[in-house]
Amino acid sequence: MMVLKKWDELPEALKNDEVRVYYDILSKKKGSLILKRLFDIAGSTLLLILLSPLFLILAIVIKADSKGPVFFRQTRVTQYGREFKIYKFRTMVNNAEKLGSQVTTRNDSRVTKVGHFLRKYRLDEISQLINVLTGDMTFVGTRPEVPKYLAAYTNEMMATLLLPAGVTSEASIEYKDEEKLLNSAGNVDEVYVREVLPSKMKYNEKYIQHFRFIGDIQVLINTVKAVLS
Repeated sequence: MMVLKKWDELPEALKNDEVRVYYDILSKKKGSLILKRLFDIAGSTLLLILLSPLFLILAIVIKADSKGPVFFRQTRVTQYGREFKIYKFRTMVNNAEKLGSQVTTRNDSRVTKVGHFLRKYRLDEISQLINVLTGDMTFVGTRPEVPKYLAAYTNEMMATLLLPAGVTSEASIEYKDEEKLLNSAGNVDEVYVREVLPSKMKYNEKYIQHFRFIGDIQVLINTVKAVLS
């Protein structure tokens, strides 16, 4: 189940005064944390079964469109700073990470034709149901960053690592057009770390401050509305 470690068992990077404030809040929400994990298991299992035909169709289309694997597996950071491999349907040319930034801009030439469609409707994200089922991710929580951006976290930002990384969040909804914001940036990585990341983290920190299981359901509903719109 999704329960918090004891404070003394946390990684040293998380044991600071700023994180302690958020830890104390979550430590009083053990019931909601258990419900959150049960929902993750039941929801991801059901959706993986129902969407299995779509998984097959996407796999065929991706392979037919460009060379490379069906899934793009990248190292990301989740609860307590642990690294894991995230599953995403591949939307870029093979070995895209070697050809540019780890942040994607709107007109990124590395994105394939099928990839543009998948990104537009967030279909590349549905394979993360696998990560939710295994416990590396949760439906609602801070989007998992690549390890290089973890170095830019402030003490307060580290509090977002008290919970597993999420498939969606209020920050994801507000920044669903993030690629457009970065499109005109001269140095994409620099702008992301200096401007976008701090703004997104404000939403994530607020989420922990007001965490409750019913709030996750509302975020999921808002996510569906945002994608459909």
